[in-house]
Amino acid sequence: MTNAPEDRDLVRAFLGRGDEAAFRVLFRRHTPAMFLLASRLLGGADRGAEDAVQEAWSRAARRLSVFRAESTLRTWLCGIVVRCCREMLRRRRPETELDLEMAAGGGPEGEEAFELERVLARLPDGFREIVVLHDLEGYTHREIGVRLGIRPGSSKSRLSRARAALRESLGIRR
Repeated sequence: MTNAPEDRDLVRAFLGRGDEAAFRVLFRRHTPAMFLLASRLLGGADRGAEDAVQEAWSRAARRLSVFRAESTLRTWLCGIVVRCCREMLRRRRPETELDLEMAAGGGPEGEEAFELERVLARLPDGFREIVVLHDLEGYTHREIGVRLGIRPGSSKSRLSRARAALRESLGIRR
């Protein structure tokens, strides 16, 4: 049994030899997490998430040589996804309620998860970003601040307001 190659070794192989197989391994390894993040940031819009992930990989491939490994490759890639999603949200036209429900999908099993995703999709973009990055992706307020260009205190206050909005939407009293 062989160990899977480390991300840094795959990056070196891709950059040094143009090893496309190494890039495909990175792509398969990180795309699911990138897609989930993009889908949540875009309020469940799978088509938009696919576009965001594709754009993120395109940017990453061009800029992989400047990746300094000060964070994990996944963190770096997710930072690119966040920027791509923010750009898409700035350009996006308002969606109808029907569009949001169709994009969110769902089914009888996992109704609670579906409800949370639906309510999360309805949060204003700034609140949704903070909840997804902090509560779902596990970023610290400092990391969020760097990603979004805000102070850690702003991240904390937005998270507090976002959680209050989520509780209200879900009918949860404190």
